[in-house]
Amino acid sequence: MVGQPVSEPAFGATAPVRLDLAGGWTDVPPFSAREGGVVVTAAIRLFARAEVRLGGTGFRLIAEDLHDQLEVSDSSGLVRNGRLDLQKAGLRMLPVGGCTLLTRTDAPPGSGLGSSGALDVALVAALSSARGETRDPFEIAETACHLEAVEAAMAGGRQDQFASSYGGFLRLTFRDPQAEVQRLKLDPEFMAQLARRLVLCYTGASRFSGTTIERVMRAYEQGDSSVQAALHGLRDVAEAMADALVAADFSRIGQLLSQNWRHQLALDPRMSTSEMANLERAMATAG
Repeated sequence: MVGQPVSEPAFGATAPVRLDLAGGWTDVPPFSAREGGVVVTAAIRLFARAEVRLGGTGFRLIAEDLHDQLEVSDSSGLVRNGRLDLQKAGLRMLPVGGCTLLTRTDAPPGSGLGSSGALDVALVAALSSARGETRDPFEIAETACHLEAVEAAMAGGRQDQFASSYGGFLRLTFRDPQAEVQRLKLDPEFMAQLARRLVLCYTGASRFSGTTIERVMRAYEQGDSSVQAALHGLRDVAEAMADALVAADFSRIGQLLSQNWRHQLALDPRMSTSEMANLERAMATAG
């Protein structure tokens, strides 16, 4: 009798990206450690996905959305070199032996939707499952933050991982190393209307990078008054945004989104691309 082929054990996870509605940047150190940050986020139906297929002695990494893959014979090859560094960081942190690791993210690179944070969460969840470990959403988020900031040495804040791990509408408070998660309870009809009124579009050009984060936080550390004022303003807008969402106040939400963007531009005007400026003018003209 001919036996059936034995399939390799597979463990997968998906994690949503998010909209940063208000307060982004205040979750980034050193501001988040010294003064504390507040961010309001909403998870959306675009996802990062990770799948671990156990078997073999080496590692095969496949990033389907990036059309990139590599193979290494053992863990000594899982080094940071600018290529699939998050995937390699995950395998270093949460080793599972030989495997194939497949990843994919719906959002395009540089979209500003926290796609790397969502991938962190998917990696932690999938690798933990492959190791037979169970983690709650808070532990997944904290581990994902460590994966990106420490193991992969990528500059950034912590809202993306918490938004992705918990999902929904959240008010996130950071006073490093502490983090607090408050789920916002919104009226279902209001959420349906908000989904109809929001338009998410991709301009094809990234407005953001690790060097932008480093430049802004260096200015903050050097006592740049305009940057300090903008960070405080972003935190204040986030507090008001949480209240406006719970109150289902569309007019106030729109005003706060505009205020949040003005504070972001005060941090670094180069965050706005020409495509974004054209969209802004079109929206203002339409009221």
